[in-house]
Amino acid sequence: MRVLGIETATGQGGVAVVGPEGLLAEVILSVTAGYGERLLPALERILEVAGLGPDQLDGYAISIGPGSYTGLRIGLATVKGLVLATGKPLAAVPTLEALAATLPFCVHPVCPILDARKGEVYCALFALEGGEPVRLLEDTVCPLEALLRKIIRPTVFIGDGLARFGEALRRRLKEKALFPPPGRGGASPAVVAARGRARLLRREAEDVDRLVPRYLRLAEAELTLKARRGSRP
Repeated sequence: MRVLGIETATGQGGVAVVGPEGLLAEVILSVTAGYGERLLPALERILEVAGLGPDQLDGYAISIGPGSYTGLRIGLATVKGLVLATGKPLAAVPTLEALAATLPFCVHPVCPILDARKGEVYCALFALEGGEPVRLLEDTVCPLEALLRKIIRPTVFIGDGLARFGEALRRRLKEKALFPPPGRGGASPAVVAARGRARLLRREAEDVDRLVPRYLRLAEAELTLKARRGSRP
C-alpha cells in the first residue's frame, strides 16, 4: 500500500509518500503565509519525484489537528478533494501524536507543543514504547503555566511552540526541559504518511463526509459570535 500524507497543521509541513519499501519521497514546506498557494504544487512535485501517477496511490493520510485553523482547513479540503476524485481511503492522524512519533526511541517523555495564541499552547504528553507513542496526557489547550505544573521529570519538548515558549521552558524547568537537535524539532509529513498507512492497513479509514479538523477550541470568529448571542436579552 502506497500512501500520500499531508501535514498542514503547523508552520513546518508538506507532503510525503510511503509504501512497503519505506519513504519514497518527501517535500518539506516551511510557511509563514499559509499553504494555500504552495500545497497543490507540492503535491504535483511529490508524485513526480516518487515516479507515481495518482492512480498508483492506495490511500491518503492527513494531520488532523490541533494546530493552525487555516492550515487544517486547507489540508483537509485538499485531501477530501483527492479522496472524492479517486475513491481511495483516508486516515486521520492526530498532529501531536505524529510530532511525538518523530522521536521514536526517545527514553524520556515527549511533549509536543504548538503555539495556540493568546498565551496558550496545544500540548500532549507521550511515552515512547517500542518506538510507538503512548499517551500520558490527552491533547489539550491551556496556558503555559498549566503545562509546566504537569512536567515532573526530564521531558523532551518538540513542535513550533518552541519558537515562542522555548526560553520560558528552559528558565522554569531548568534541567527537566530537554530539546531535540536543530532540524529535528518540527513536524514530519513522512511520519504522518507512515502512521496513516498503518491505520489504513488496520482498516481504520475515516468517513470523509463526517471528518472535521480537531481544533480543541472555537475559532476567534466563532467565539465572538457566541459572545454576541450570549449577550442578547
